Amino acid sequence: TTNNTTTNNTTTNNTTTTNNTLPSVETLKSRPTVHIIVGMAGSGKTTFLTALSRTLPDAYIVNLDPACMDPPYEPNLDVRDTIDYSTVMSEYGLGPNGAIVTSLNLYATRFDQVMSLLESKSSASHIIVDTPGQIEAFTWSSAGQIMTELLATSFPTHLTYVVDTVRCAGPSTFMSNMLYALSMSFRSRLPLQVVFNKCDLADAAFLKEWMSDYEAFSGALDSASDSYYDSLTRSLGMSLDQFYSSLEPVQVSAALGTGIEEYVGASARRREEYFEGYLQDVRARREEQKVKREVVARKAREDSMRRLEEDIEKGKGGGEKRKDQEATP
Repeated sequence: TTNNTTTNNTTTNNTTTTNNTLPSVETLKSRPTVHIIVGMAGSGKTTFLTALSRTLPDAYIVNLDPACMDPPYEPNLDVRDTIDYSTVMSEYGLGPNGAIVTSLNLYATRFDQVMSLLESKSSASHIIVDTPGQIEAFTWSSAGQIMTELLATSFPTHLTYVVDTVRCAGPSTFMSNMLYALSMSFRSRLPLQVVFNKCDLADAAFLKEWMSDYEAFSGALDSASDSYYDSLTRSLGMSLDQFYSSLEPVQVSAALGTGIEEYVGASARRREEYFEGYLQDVRARREEQKVKREVVARKAREDSMRRLEEDIEKGKGGGEKRKDQEATP
């Protein structure tokens, strides 16, 4: 509703931090897998989600793209039911991207209600989350980070990065996509599933080869001019070998629905990575934060006691001085 857009454009305390207590491993294993679908504008992200929803008919679909006018799927939960994107744009005097970010900020203030609703959907085996085509509006915004962390601390979650295979024919464009994938993985620490889409138009075998064989990638750059950017791309390709080894890219055609089953199998492996990697990392970080808080609290108590003892000593000294003055004739 439009009156929701008048909400203060700041996130409330109950959504800016994740719950203090993580669910038990047993509880998390009983909950559905969350797929957070991200991708550059035009990568076929929404088409991929639609094909995935047909393969997983019991999936619960969440639309977090406030500017999507007519999605080809039927969302179970839709940001547009709460936030009117056009009204946000006119009310705050914003452009398209600014209105998307502000809409997500407003929605984040109520995301605790979304979480309560999702946690009640025990019948769903998958929760699929669609995000704005302007990828940075979600992946690099505070609202996107808040919603991602809330989902990831309550459900087995992974990122799915949809890549336009056709546009990656050039090594530089391919490298740009891989750097974005790396930045998302580094920022969220979540398992990452790379999906090469539009494989009905171009086979992604050459992209997989570039990821597994640096010489093949370097050879693709040989025909390019010897510029600074080509040299940088070559160096980055060598540096990303370890990152590539942690990925298991799949190729699909969202338009034809091919490769979706392969993605579902890869998603199950990302779910296992969540328990083996992300969850342990979160628990370790929280334990570290707990120890730091205890150290700070202990130091504060010690400082307080020291100041109290100093005040007592000063009080004693003042009392003895007064006695001496009174005893003097």
